Amino acid sequence: MVGMITLYTAPTPNGHKASIALEELGLPYEMRVLDLSKGEQKQPQFLAINPNGRIPAIVDHDAEDFAVFESGAILIYLAEKTGRLMPPDPKGRSRVIQWLMFQMGGVGPMMGQANVFYRYFPTKIPAAIDRYQGESRRLFEVLDSHLAHHEWLADNYSIADIANWAWVRTHRWSGVSVDGLPHLKRWRDAIRARPAVQRGIQRPPSAIDLTRDGESGTEQFAEQARSMLMTGTPTPQETRS
Repeated sequence: MVGMITLYTAPTPNGHKASIALEELGLPYEMRVLDLSKGEQKQPQFLAINPNGRIPAIVDHDAEDFAVFESGAILIYLAEKTGRLMPPDPKGRSRVIQWLMFQMGGVGPMMGQANVFYRYFPTKIPAAIDRYQGESRRLFEVLDSHLAHHEWLADNYSIADIANWAWVRTHRWSGVSVDGLPHLKRWRDAIRARPAVQRGIQRPPSAIDLTRDGESGTEQFAEQARSMLMTGTPTPQETRS
């Protein structure tokens, strides 16, 4: 496996962030899909790679089997390894990292909690649902306002766009509308049309299409996640790093 990267992943927004980046960069990699419902992310062999027991994680066999966990850290590592998807100058790099952190600290956690209370939690708590859906919508509005004056989040297409898009595309699953956000929709559709992105979201494919609602299998998927939640195992959309 010299010169190859091993991606440990599952079909979640954070997992797809890593696979999209690898596809965009054209790096050779093999994929090992972990069954989150069986707790494979908590097995000793994976904890040796990511002590936090979350996906995704990578091992770079071209760098003495160097392991990287946390999806944002993976994106930065891959961008710096290749010199692509993030500019080298300090200001340009900072712009990318700012919008990457916007996703890591805002969009991902808020949508993840919206998923828990809207989809998975056995008892519906309207105040919690309203809180997390409302904050997710506010963050979408921030993105829309910025994208009104920028084609991409940080001048050129970058890991910041990949990170935010991987979550925004699943807004229906979180119960968050994008109505009235034309610039966000334009950006969403432009990224979705990229061949590398189309390949990345199939590595691996989700059990259901999280971009649509009412699909056959939706309730079964939610029930599995609900079971994981009740047993203390992170849900598919919460198993993030």
